[in-house]
Amino acid sequence: MSEQPIDLTPTRPYLARAIYEWICDNQLTPYLLVDATQPYTDVPQQFVKDGQIVLNIVPHAVHQLLIANEAITFSARFGGASKDIYVPIQAVLGIYARENGQGLFFDPEEYANVAPVENTVEPEVQEADTTSTKKKPTLRILD
Repeated sequence: MSEQPIDLTPTRPYLARAIYEWICDNQLTPYLLVDATQPYTDVPQQFVKDGQIVLNIVPHAVHQLLIANEAITFSARFGGASKDIYVPIQAVLGIYARENGQGLFFDPEEYANVAPVENTVEPEVQEADTTSTKKKPTLRILD
């Protein structure tokens, strides 16, 4: 009786989430090291150096951070302009604390035989509601 090999999910997203929590729990600044040359990676290209970018993902600097099994997504401000970031998990090279460099760096070859996952996150479109006439909130002191 021979055993069939089991297809396990990669550990990278699980470890990235754990290290992120550990960094934040210790009041340190989490930095994400990204291979900006990977397909579907959407980061501000003006800050890419030697094919890599370091992103500050401290909770108060990012909005709607999601470290999923396929990608890390969030929005942040770069040069005063808001930008939606999409980093496929295979493009994550490391996550570490700015203050002491402690964290985890990943083997870039771990995903060599895995097809990249296309960005399927739909940007939120908000239309202005021009039909309603909303009153400004007021504060009233009651006796």
